[in-house]
Amino acid sequence: MSDLLQAIVLGTIQGLTEFLPISSSAHLRIFPEIFGWGDPGAAFTAVIQIGTELAVLIYFRKDIWRIATAWLKSLVKPEYRGSLDARMGWYVIIGSLPIVVLGILLKDTIESEFRSLWLVGTTLIVMGIVLGIADRVGSLDRTMKSLHVSHAVYFGIAQSMALIPGVSRSGATISMGRFLGYDREAATRFAFLLAIPAVIGAGLFELKEIPHGDNAYGWGPTIVATVVSFVIGYAAIAWLLRYVSTRSYLPFVIYRISLGVLVFVLLGTGAIAA
Repeated sequence: MSDLLQAIVLGTIQGLTEFLPISSSAHLRIFPEIFGWGDPGAAFTAVIQIGTELAVLIYFRKDIWRIATAWLKSLVKPEYRGSLDARMGWYVIIGSLPIVVLGILLKDTIESEFRSLWLVGTTLIVMGIVLGIADRVGSLDRTMKSLHVSHAVYFGIAQSMALIPGVSRSGATISMGRFLGYDREAATRFAFLLAIPAVIGAGLFELKEIPHGDNAYGWGPTIVATVVSFVIGYAAIAWLLRYVSTRSYLPFVIYRISLGVLVFVLLGTGAIAA
């Protein structure tokens, strides 16, 4: 299969899995290995995630504009500083700090040891169980209005765990939100907003590695995959927000554990390489 066709497949996988709590980076590591294409590389994975984050920017454009405007006004006008939107701007900034710091410090490890499929399979299963427990024991008392600084830090620490493929940025953040008692829609919505600086920042940071570095694709396939991930990702956002408003995360828990077990079986039989 040509690089462009592979890019379309990988962009579709990215778009379908970025916002679901099942780890897009794990899927972009596992399925190319199953297809015999090899590891597409950390840089490729980071860059095509820009497409799905552009979908977030467009889908939540009114919310983002309102938050950004209120936050900027609060810098010079005291009367805006207590508003939820102004505070939300600070919460996103504060919550983004852990993944920025750890992403820089662990860059070499992220691009090597963290991409082991043994680790990916383990995190899929473990974090799937964590998501299931969080969704079961967490109350539904808190909404977006309940957010405060300490919770933003907790959300940010959870998001930083997604530097390991298989954890899932949205899955870890949603799990933390459910443990803290936020309802499913609030936890999911804040996970989307919190991911914007981290994902776009990581993607822009890795641009210089294409077509250099250890990634398998050059500019053409990377751009194609990014565009495809944007289109598919936009549809996935709308579906997930509708879904979580009335249903639990149990299907995603079952899927994560099943995929993790499959990875172990394939590794154990030598069907794929770690």
